[in-house]
Order: sequence, then structure tokens, then C-alpha cells
Amino acid sequence: MTKARVDYSELVEALQSGDDSKANELVSEVIGRLEDYLVVTMSADANDAGECVQQAFVDVFEQVRKDKIKEPKYFFSYLIKSCRHEYLRYIKKKHRFKYEEEALNEQFVPEQQYQRLIDKERQEILKRCLEELQEKSREFIEHFIDKPDTTTEEASEEFDMSSSNVRTKKHRILSRLHHCYKRKSNE
Repeated sequence: MTKARVDYSELVEALQSGDDSKANELVSEVIGRLEDYLVVTMSADANDAGECVQQAFVDVFEQVRKDKIKEPKYFFSYLIKSCRHEYLRYIKKKHRFKYEEEALNEQFVPEQQYQRLIDKERQEILKRCLEELQEKSREFIEHFIDKPDTTTEEASEEFDMSSSNVRTKKHRILSRLHHCYKRKSNE
């Protein structure tokens, strides 16, 4: 599985120096990842995700132009947060926000992510991606696929690890599965 880039400091440098070809190449890469993030993690509609990513990127681009990015290596993290906040503003503005105020500070439940990955046309790709995982990781995530209502506490007892380790491991495996799916669906 190819490792996803997290350091987009090259993009900041390209934008600041006016290297349009390098900037365009990196922008198209990062835009797709940001849209995927909103669709999978925040359950955004693909069109809404595209709109929010575009607006967030314009806002961040202004910060780059004004030379206000202090640590270019954290640029991707900054973009993720900007997209998340832009999406939350967007859905609030459209009066589609159906959660209590406390939900703004919480991530969406990973079970929703599983449901997005497990539909009929994606099952074969998911199966191939699961086969690429190490055995322990595959057993761990298959437990959640088979029992999507499992709580973090139940999984903590089942796998003899802390709740935070369960959440972290689940997030990392889901991320690997997501990127594997994207790679295999483009083959």
C-alpha cells in the first residue's frame, strides 16, 4: 500500500514562489484527499464536500499569500481543520444541522464510515484491501465490521487494550482501508 503524503510544505513553497506546475500537481492531489475526508469522516455529500474544500482552500491560500503559515510541514493538518470547520459552517447555514451543540466537538461515529465502505459494488475491493492488512489488524477491523454496534469499551476488553488505543487503531486501519480502496478503485 502506498503511503499517503502528510507533508505538503512543497505546496506552500510552490505557491509562494509562483511554481504553477508543481502547485497544480500538488493541489489536485490534496483536493481529492480533502474531499474524501469530508465524505467519509463527516458524511458530507460529494458536491457539498467539493464546495467546502474549494472555499477552505481559497481561505488557506490567502494565508499562504500573506505569508502567515508558520510551519509549512503542518499545512495538510491546517487544511483538514479548515475543511472540517468550513463544512460545519456550511451545513449550519443550510439549516441541515441535526445534532446537538456538543456534537460539534465530536468526530462522527466510525460505524458510519463502515457503512459507506460496505455496499454491494465496493465489497470486492474491500475484501482485497482486507487481505492486504496484517492478520492482527484484519481480525481487529473484521470484529467491528461483523459487530458495528461494538462500543469502544467492549472492544477494549475484547482486545485487551485501552479505549484510546482502540480508537487510534480503528482510525488508522480505516484510513489504510480507505486509501487502499481509492487506489484499487482507480486501477
